[in-house]
Amino acid sequence: MKAERQAKILDLIVKKEIGTQEELTMELERAGFVATQATVSRDIREMKLTKVAMSDGKLRYVAYRKTEEKMAEKYIRIFRDGYVSMDNAQNILVIKTVSGMAMAVAAALDHMELPEIVGSIAGDDTIMCAVRSIDDTIVIMSRLRKLVENKNA
Repeated sequence: MKAERQAKILDLIVKKEIGTQEELTMELERAGFVATQATVSRDIREMKLTKVAMSDGKLRYVAYRKTEEKMAEKYIRIFRDGYVSMDNAQNILVIKTVSGMAMAVAAALDHMELPEIVGSIAGDDTIMCAVRSIDDTIVIMSRLRKLVENKNA
């Protein structure tokens, strides 16, 4: 039922200028869906809907999704901006960052979905990554160095 309701929400916001949760709830009811304002609120959050201003100044809901490629570029930029150096101790990769950037860089690493990295812990300016093997550590260090060196890549 949830999937059908959310599909209908997308259909409604594409076809109609809906600017409030109340309007959306009413339109869902007209379409045969029983939903409370709280349910609609959760759906909006889960679906990552946002409001945009129309030419007349009114707001309306839209489905705003960034492409995976654009998100990947952002994560790489965050990594580059925060990166200072890296070293390894066996299969532990230690990455030094600009002060205060370790959490952001660690989050960027997580979103890069690097299968060699099992997990990471971040402090203020240091990240420790558990890597599957010593060989994987060498491979991942090489890939990360290329990211930093190839500013246009």
